[in-house]
Amino acid sequence: MRETPLFKTAEMKTTLLKIVQAKGWKDYRLLFGVWMSVALFVPIERLLTTGIHNNYKIYKYVFWHVLEQTSIFAPHPQLYHDVNNYGPLFSLIIAPFALLPDWLGIPLWELGLTLILFIAIRQLPLKSWQHALIYWFSLNSLFTSLTNVQFNIAIAGLIILSFVSIRKEKDIWAALFIVIGTLVKLYGIVGLAFFFFSRHKLRLIGWLVVWSILLFLLPMLISSPTYIVNQYMAWGHELLLKNSENTFSFMQDMSIMGMIRKTTGHLEWSNMPMIAIGMILFLIPYTRISRYRQTGFQLLTLASVLLFTVLFSTGTEPNTFLIGVVGTAIWFAIQPRPYQWHQWTILLLVFLFTSMTPSDLFPAYVRDHIMFPYALLSIPCAIAWMAIVLESSKKQSKKYETTTG
Repeated sequence: MRETPLFKTAEMKTTLLKIVQAKGWKDYRLLFGVWMSVALFVPIERLLTTGIHNNYKIYKYVFWHVLEQTSIFAPHPQLYHDVNNYGPLFSLIIAPFALLPDWLGIPLWELGLTLILFIAIRQLPLKSWQHALIYWFSLNSLFTSLTNVQFNIAIAGLIILSFVSIRKEKDIWAALFIVIGTLVKLYGIVGLAFFFFSRHKLRLIGWLVVWSILLFLLPMLISSPTYIVNQYMAWGHELLLKNSENTFSFMQDMSIMGMIRKTTGHLEWSNMPMIAIGMILFLIPYTRISRYRQTGFQLLTLASVLLFTVLFSTGTEPNTFLIGVVGTAIWFAIQPRPYQWHQWTILLLVFLFTSMTPSDLFPAYVRDHIMFPYALLSIPCAIAWMAIVLESSKKQSKKYETTTG
C-alpha cells in the first residue's frame, strides 16, 4: 500500500487493523441499540428543551387537513411556519402518529424513520463489518436529520429497500417502495434506476401501475375523490414554485447546482444544463450491460443513485445529505482492500465537510459564512459520485468486497 500522510507509521496501521478485527464494533445488537437510542434521545431532548419542531407540525397537519378537506399546501401561519411539500399519500403515513399526543407521537415517528433505514442497510448484500461501517459512518448525519425531524431518513431507506427487493426478485415490494417514495416526496422515483437489474421487468412494470393506482386512491378513504385529485394538482404547482424559490434560499439548494450558482453569483442560471450533464454522466455506466448481474456493479449503482439524489435537487438542504453520506459509505465499504489513499481522502472529506458541517462540533463561523452560503457541502459528495461514475464505467470490474446473499 502506498504510504500517505494518513498512514505514515506501522503503529497506526496496526491500530486500525485491531479495530477492524474487533467484534464489538460490528455487533448488530450494539448497532441497533445505538441507532434506536439516538432515535429516542433526540426527540425527547428536543421536546424538553425547545418544544415541538416545526417540521413535525407540518407533518401531522397533513393528516388533519386531508381529513377536514382543507388545502394541505396553503400557508397555515396559525399552525406552523413554511408550507407543506409532501403529497396527499403522506396523510396516511403520518396518521397513526398524528392521532397520538405529541410527546408520544414524535419519538415514535423518529423511531420508525430510523428503523426503516436500519433495516434497509441490514438487507444489503454485505458482510457484517461493512454494514457496521455504514452504520457508524452515517450516525452523525442521522443525528442531524433526527434533530430536524427529517423524512429523508425514510427516503434513503425506501431507495435501498427498492434496490434490495429487485435483487431478491421481490418486484411487488420493490414497486411498492418506489411508488410510496414517489407519491410522498418524489425522491423515491430514483428507484427506477434499478429497473435493468430486475429479472422480471414486465412484472415490475405491472406492479408499479397497480400500486400507483391503489396508493393514489387510498387517501380518498378519509376525504373525497375530488379533493384528492385537486390536491395532487396543487402539489405539482407547489413543487414547481418551491423549485424556483429554492435557488434563492440560504438553507436550500445545497446541491452541486446550488454550489455553482452561489459561488459564481449567478442565481438566475437554469438547472437544466447542469441536470443534463449530470444525467449523461449518470447513464454512462449503464452502457456496461455485461456487468448488470455483478453485485459490485449493482452496489456502485445504488451508491451513485443515493448521491445523485442530493447532488441534483434544489430541495437539498444540510439534513438531506444523510442520503449521500450513506451512498458514500456503501461505495467505500465495497472497495477491495487495502484501501487506497484517495479512497480514504474522499471518505474523510465527506465526513468532515458534509456530515459534520451542520453539527455544533464544526466551527460556527466557517459553517455560517462559508459552507452554507456557498453550498460547499456538496463538493465532497460530488467527488465521491465522480469516483463512482468512473469506476462503474470501466469495462472490467474490480473484485469488490460483497456477498451474493
